[in-house]
Amino acid sequence: MAAVVLVGAQWGDEGKGKITDYLAEKAQVVVRYQGGSNAGHTVMVGEEEFKLHLVPSGILYPGRLCLIGNGVVVDPAILVQELDGLAERGIDTAGLRISSRAHLILPYHKGLDAAQEEHRGAAQIGTTRRGIGPAYVDKTARTGIRVGDLLDWPVFREKLAPNLIAVNELLAKIYDQPGYDLEAILDEYAGYARRLEPLIADTGRLVNEALNDGRRVLFEGAQGTLLDLDQGTYPFVTSSYPTAGGACIGAGVGPTRIDKVIGVVKAYTTRVGAGPFPAEITGAAGDLLREQGREYGTTTGRPRRCGWLDTVILRHAAQVNGLTGIALTKLDVLTGINPLRICTGYRYRGSIIQDFPASLEALQQCEPVYEEVPGWQEDITAARSLAELPGACRSYVRRLEELTGVPVHLIAVGPRRDQTIVVEEIF
Repeated sequence: MAAVVLVGAQWGDEGKGKITDYLAEKAQVVVRYQGGSNAGHTVMVGEEEFKLHLVPSGILYPGRLCLIGNGVVVDPAILVQELDGLAERGIDTAGLRISSRAHLILPYHKGLDAAQEEHRGAAQIGTTRRGIGPAYVDKTARTGIRVGDLLDWPVFREKLAPNLIAVNELLAKIYDQPGYDLEAILDEYAGYARRLEPLIADTGRLVNEALNDGRRVLFEGAQGTLLDLDQGTYPFVTSSYPTAGGACIGAGVGPTRIDKVIGVVKAYTTRVGAGPFPAEITGAAGDLLREQGREYGTTTGRPRRCGWLDTVILRHAAQVNGLTGIALTKLDVLTGINPLRICTGYRYRGSIIQDFPASLEALQQCEPVYEEVPGWQEDITAARSLAELPGACRSYVRRLEELTGVPVHLIAVGPRRDQTIVVEEIF
């Protein structure tokens, strides 16, 4: 199989970094296709931990072509910082290329993000305040500035000047916030232009050439299905399309080029920020799961809300992504919890429903319907095959497959590369 899309099947934070890193060993090209520095992937290489925000996880393997696609919004300050950090740790970033069609995050996007979130008061969405939403708003409003504009300085200035006039007026009159200086932004971004110019390319052409040549391509999504702008828990969502269809739009490839879609599923459920969460575990039990799973955001450090495995969500993810397989992560975190619960449906207005509701108001009224299954006490972090897992653990995996209708291909039993059980090869 030449082209595999890897998507988060829950609210993000499913452990995509580890799975992307694992698959990147066999891939020759790794493409990040949406989101921005609001996402974060944590990858363990031996005892070393890497936290990546914009650079595709494949960068940790020498010789990989790593592409930041046109669907990404790029904060050049964070990208340069990330490249410098990788270089300091001996990681070769020569294989990185950035789409000239990707949109830039500018300082005023971050200012607007923070001002708008504060203005919402109790109705805050829970954004990372990194300017992601406002940058996508400008993209849709056709006032965005793209990475390729860094290569034509008169055009960059010509686009930036009217944007600043409008933004500064909005900040002053609506949010009572100071504005931004044109020359200061130009000075800052001139440095980024010089630094990034050798990396800017037509990444759509590069990825299609790779597919034409039969090279193995991994499309790396950020966030998760339930944060998708259309398919997620709107408005508590991100501003882009983390689902599999977003890979085509955000990388510049046709849907007929995709061979497999793998959903990354955490063995339980977490989410960051506000919004309904039917299977959430509150109190001491939720705190215990958070600590055992080290459930704190890679980008923000915020504690994640924790809950039981929710197969209503996963069936929705299987449907909208066309999942062909599951990569199950953090199964080891559930060791010692007995019994375990699996959410199999929701009780809504006196009836049991199996489908994930589009209405936020309806979702807030849903109560989880649980099935209890036995847990296990054995340490599974050294297991390297299904046969080495305890019987209760194997039953948990089988029940996940039965309730979602999707086979499990990979199982992560720890954060390191080698702590992975291969049930079926993906590449």
